[in-house]
Amino acid sequence: MRFLGIDYGAKRIGISLSDERGKIAFPHSVLPNDRHIMERIKAVVSKEEVGAIVIGKSLDYRQKENPIMKDIRALKKRIEKEFMVRVYLEPEFLTSAQARRARGRHGLLDASAAAIILQSHLDRTANQEP
Repeated sequence: MRFLGIDYGAKRIGISLSDERGKIAFPHSVLPNDRHIMERIKAVVSKEEVGAIVIGKSLDYRQKENPIMKDIRALKKRIEKEFMVRVYLEPEFLTSAQARRARGRHGLLDASAAAIILQSHLDRTANQEP
């Protein structure tokens, strides 16, 4: 099953995809977070035949939810309702900084952060029953 990863931001949303077996995550694209975001995400989900979505759960240094989590939870709820796919929240912490260190500054930085989030989920759940 192919997974889609999301690094949610108020201005931009990073998108990543897994391979068809759900083992390896790759940066895909960076989308503007505007009124068309659901249409854009749905187009990727449909075109790539995505079976599940992983969204980064934004936490602070004390592992408490950041204020942006309200928007992330709203996006999760909309995706579950409109796309009829399973949506997981994966704890993420400083993934943009990690992506910058690993890959340098580039136009797909948010997509690289989404790939880190998605890979974390894939690795963590690799030996669990579906």
